[in-house]
Amino acid sequence: MKTEMTVLRFGGAPVPRSLGVLPAVPADGNRAIDEAVANVARVAVVGDDADLAAVLTRLMRADRLDVEVAHVRGPLSARRARTAPAQRVPLIRDDSGTVLVGTALWLPPAGSAVIRGEAVADDTVLFDGEAAGVRIEPTDAMPGLRAKTVGRGGRWTAARAVQLGTTGAQVVRDGVPAPREVRRSTFYRHTTGWLRV
Repeated sequence: MKTEMTVLRFGGAPVPRSLGVLPAVPADGNRAIDEAVANVARVAVVGDDADLAAVLTRLMRADRLDVEVAHVRGPLSARRARTAPAQRVPLIRDDSGTVLVGTALWLPPAGSAVIRGEAVADDTVLFDGEAAGVRIEPTDAMPGLRAKTVGRGGRWTAARAVQLGTTGAQVVRDGVPAPREVRRSTFYRHTTGWLRV
Protein backbone atom coordinates (compact mmCIF):
# COMPACT_ATOMS: atom_id res chain seq x y z
CA MET A 1 0.00 0.00 0.00
CA LYS A 2 1.36 3.41 -1.00
CA THR A 3 2.03 6.00 1.75
CA GLU A 4 0.86 9.48 0.89
CA MET A 5 3.96 11.31 2.13
CA THR A 6 7.16 10.85 4.08
CA VAL A 7 9.99 13.13 5.22
CA LEU A 8 13.66 12.44 4.43
CA ARG A 9 15.92 14.17 6.94
CA PHE A 10 19.58 14.75 6.07
CA GLY A 11 22.45 15.45 8.46
CA GLY A 12 20.34 15.55 11.59
CA ALA A 13 18.38 18.57 10.36
CA PRO A 14 15.29 19.22 12.51
CA VAL A 15 11.92 18.41 10.98
CA PRO A 16 9.72 21.54 10.80
CA ARG A 17 6.71 21.51 13.12
CA SER A 18 4.19 21.49 10.25
CA LEU A 19 5.68 18.17 9.04
CA GLY A 20 5.96 16.65 12.53
CA VAL A 21 2.91 14.38 12.09
CA LEU A 22 4.46 12.63 9.06
CA PRO A 23 6.83 9.67 9.13
CA ALA A 24 10.42 11.01 9.18
CA VAL A 25 13.37 8.90 8.04
CA PRO A 26 17.06 9.72 8.56
CA ALA A 27 18.65 9.69 5.09
CA ASP A 28 21.94 8.02 5.97
CA GLY A 29 22.90 6.52 2.62
CA ASN A 30 21.46 5.30 -0.66
CA ARG A 31 19.75 2.27 0.87
CA ALA A 32 17.86 4.43 3.38
CA ILE A 33 16.75 6.75 0.58
CA ASP A 34 15.63 3.83 -1.61
CA GLU A 35 13.61 2.27 1.21
CA ALA A 36 12.01 5.59 2.20
CA VAL A 37 10.76 6.37 -1.32
CA ALA A 38 9.81 2.80 -2.31
CA ASN A 39 6.08 3.21 -1.62
CA VAL A 40 5.35 6.92 -1.35
CA ALA A 41 3.46 9.37 -3.52
CA ARG A 42 5.30 12.43 -2.17
CA VAL A 43 8.54 13.00 -0.28
CA ALA A 44 9.75 16.09 1.57
CA VAL A 45 13.54 16.49 1.56
CA VAL A 46 14.92 18.36 4.57
CA GLY A 47 18.47 19.24 3.53
CA ASP A 48 20.56 21.22 1.05
CA ASP A 49 20.78 21.11 -2.76
CA ALA A 50 23.21 18.17 -2.71
CA ASP A 51 20.75 16.20 -0.54
CA LEU A 52 17.87 16.93 -2.92
CA ALA A 53 20.09 15.91 -5.85
CA ALA A 54 20.88 12.62 -4.07
CA VAL A 55 17.17 11.82 -3.72
CA LEU A 56 16.42 12.72 -7.34
CA THR A 57 19.39 10.64 -8.50
CA ARG A 58 18.00 7.58 -6.67
CA LEU A 59 14.50 8.19 -8.07
CA MET A 60 15.86 8.57 -11.61
CA ARG A 61 17.91 5.39 -11.37
CA ALA A 62 14.91 3.46 -10.00
CA ASP A 63 12.62 4.88 -12.72
CA ARG A 64 10.44 6.49 -10.01
CA LEU A 65 10.10 10.03 -11.33
CA ASP A 66 6.36 9.73 -10.61
CA VAL A 67 7.15 10.59 -6.95
CA GLU A 68 6.40 14.22 -6.08
CA VAL A 69 9.37 15.90 -4.35
CA ALA A 70 9.35 18.95 -2.07
CA HIS A 71 12.56 20.66 -0.95
CA VAL A 72 12.08 21.97 2.59
CA ARG A 73 14.32 24.87 3.61
CA GLY A 74 12.11 26.78 6.05
CA PRO A 75 8.62 27.10 7.56
CA LEU A 76 6.95 28.35 4.35
CA SER A 77 8.36 25.59 2.15
CA ALA A 78 7.43 23.06 4.87
CA ARG A 79 3.77 24.13 4.73
CA ARG A 80 3.80 24.07 0.93
CA ALA A 81 5.35 20.60 0.95
CA ARG A 82 2.09 19.10 2.22
CA THR A 83 -0.48 20.88 0.06
CA ALA A 84 1.05 22.61 -2.97
CA PRO A 85 0.54 20.96 -6.36
CA ALA A 86 3.53 19.39 -8.10
CA GLN A 87 4.76 20.62 -11.47
CA ARG A 88 6.98 18.66 -13.85
CA VAL A 89 10.22 20.54 -14.53
CA PRO A 90 13.34 19.53 -16.49
CA LEU A 91 15.65 17.09 -14.76
CA ILE A 92 19.33 17.82 -15.41
CA ARG A 93 21.90 15.06 -15.01
CA ASP A 94 25.49 14.46 -16.00
CA ASP A 95 27.30 11.66 -17.75
CA SER A 96 27.99 9.94 -14.42
CA GLY A 97 24.24 9.59 -13.80
CA THR A 98 24.16 12.25 -11.06
CA VAL A 99 21.34 14.81 -10.92
CA LEU A 100 22.02 18.57 -10.66
CA VAL A 101 19.51 20.84 -8.90
CA GLY A 102 21.43 24.02 -8.08
CA THR A 103 24.74 24.87 -9.72
CA ALA A 104 27.56 22.97 -11.38
CA LEU A 105 31.00 24.38 -12.07
CA TRP A 106 33.79 23.31 -14.36
CA LEU A 107 36.91 24.76 -12.73
CA PRO A 108 40.62 24.74 -13.56
CA PRO A 109 42.64 21.73 -12.45
CA ALA A 110 44.93 21.96 -9.42
CA GLY A 111 47.82 24.32 -10.05
CA SER A 112 46.20 26.13 -12.98
CA ALA A 113 44.25 29.38 -13.30
CA VAL A 114 42.37 28.32 -16.46
CA ILE A 115 40.66 25.40 -18.15
CA ARG A 116 42.15 24.56 -21.55
CA GLY A 117 39.87 23.04 -24.16
CA GLU A 118 36.39 23.71 -25.52
CA ALA A 119 32.89 23.93 -24.06
CA VAL A 120 29.73 23.87 -26.18
CA ALA A 121 26.08 24.49 -25.20
CA ASP A 122 24.06 22.74 -27.93
CA ASP A 123 25.46 24.49 -31.03
CA THR A 124 26.90 27.54 -29.23
CA VAL A 125 30.60 27.62 -28.34
CA LEU A 126 31.04 28.90 -24.78
CA PHE A 127 34.83 28.98 -25.12
CA ASP A 128 37.50 27.52 -27.36
CA GLY A 129 40.97 27.84 -25.90
CA GLU A 130 41.05 28.97 -22.29
CA ALA A 131 38.47 30.00 -19.67
CA ALA A 132 38.45 30.67 -15.95
CA GLY A 133 35.56 28.22 -15.63
CA VAL A 134 31.98 27.46 -16.68
CA ARG A 135 28.80 27.73 -14.61
CA ILE A 136 25.79 25.48 -15.36
CA GLU A 137 22.28 25.76 -13.87
CA PRO A 138 18.99 23.94 -14.46
CA THR A 139 16.04 26.06 -15.60
CA ASP A 140 12.32 25.67 -14.92
CA ALA A 141 11.46 25.58 -18.61
CA MET A 142 12.78 24.03 -21.80
CA PRO A 143 15.35 23.54 -23.12
CA GLY A 144 16.34 22.68 -19.52
CA LEU A 145 19.62 24.34 -18.57
CA ARG A 146 21.75 27.42 -19.04
CA ALA A 147 25.50 27.89 -19.03
CA LYS A 148 28.07 30.67 -19.17
CA THR A 149 31.78 31.20 -18.74
CA VAL A 150 32.95 32.46 -15.36
CA GLY A 151 34.25 36.01 -15.18
CA ARG A 152 33.72 39.16 -17.19
CA GLY A 153 31.79 38.93 -20.42
CA GLY A 154 30.12 35.60 -19.72
CA ARG A 155 26.54 35.54 -21.05
CA TRP A 156 23.96 32.86 -20.32
CA THR A 157 23.17 30.42 -23.13
CA ALA A 158 20.08 28.22 -22.86
CA ALA A 159 20.54 24.65 -24.05
CA ARG A 160 19.48 21.02 -23.72
CA ALA A 161 23.07 19.89 -23.15
CA VAL A 162 26.49 21.37 -22.41
CA GLN A 163 29.74 19.52 -23.08
CA LEU A 164 33.37 20.05 -22.12
CA GLY A 165 36.51 18.58 -23.67
CA THR A 166 39.67 19.60 -21.85
CA THR A 167 43.19 18.74 -20.80
CA GLY A 168 41.83 18.65 -17.23
CA ALA A 169 39.11 20.22 -15.09
CA GLN A 170 37.48 19.93 -11.70
CA VAL A 171 33.71 19.29 -11.56
CA VAL A 172 31.67 20.69 -8.67
CA ARG A 173 28.00 19.62 -8.43
CA ASP A 174 25.74 21.45 -5.96
CA GLY A 175 28.75 22.44 -3.88
CA VAL A 176 30.30 18.95 -3.84
CA PRO A 177 33.63 18.52 -5.69
CA ALA A 178 34.03 15.34 -7.73
CA PRO A 179 36.81 13.06 -6.43
CA ARG A 180 38.85 13.18 -9.66
CA GLU A 181 39.66 15.65 -12.39
CA VAL A 182 38.09 14.95 -15.78
CA ARG A 183 38.96 15.39 -19.46
CA ARG A 184 35.33 15.20 -20.60
CA SER A 185 32.10 16.19 -18.89
CA THR A 186 28.49 16.58 -20.03
CA PHE A 187 25.33 17.89 -18.36
CA TYR A 188 22.04 17.35 -20.16
CA ARG A 189 18.26 17.17 -19.85
CA HIS A 190 16.97 13.73 -18.91
CA THR A 191 14.17 12.24 -21.00
CA THR A 192 11.71 12.66 -18.11
CA GLY A 193 11.40 15.66 -15.81
CA TRP A 194 10.85 15.55 -12.05
CA LEU A 195 7.71 16.49 -10.13
CA ARG A 196 8.67 19.53 -8.06
CA VAL A 197 6.32 20.62 -5.30
